[in-house]
Amino acid sequence: MTTPIAGVGGIGAALPIAPVAPASTPAVTGPSESFASMLSDGLENLQKVQGRADELAVQAANGTLSDPAAYTMASTEAALATQLTVAVRNKAVEAFTEIMRMQA
Repeated sequence: MTTPIAGVGGIGAALPIAPVAPASTPAVTGPSESFASMLSDGLENLQKVQGRADELAVQAANGTLSDPAAYTMASTEAALATQLTVAVRNKAVEAFTEIMRMQA
């Protein structure tokens, strides 16, 4: 099949158009880990990040901290991780509340 395209190869020149085969969709596989385990891993990571920030804060208070930027970065990372955890929790509570409202 050909389609005329104005301005390409002269007025009304025909370019061949090859038929496009439908793309095959890969088989959908389930998640490799459950939501509960991902949530648990996230909370464990939050505890580690906060623990590291706490250790560096103690070192800063004792005067044994060699790099103050490390404490600043760890503190900021802990704050962001906490904010993310709170946001996920709030969305989960909202979803639960919405589900309960729809069942009523």
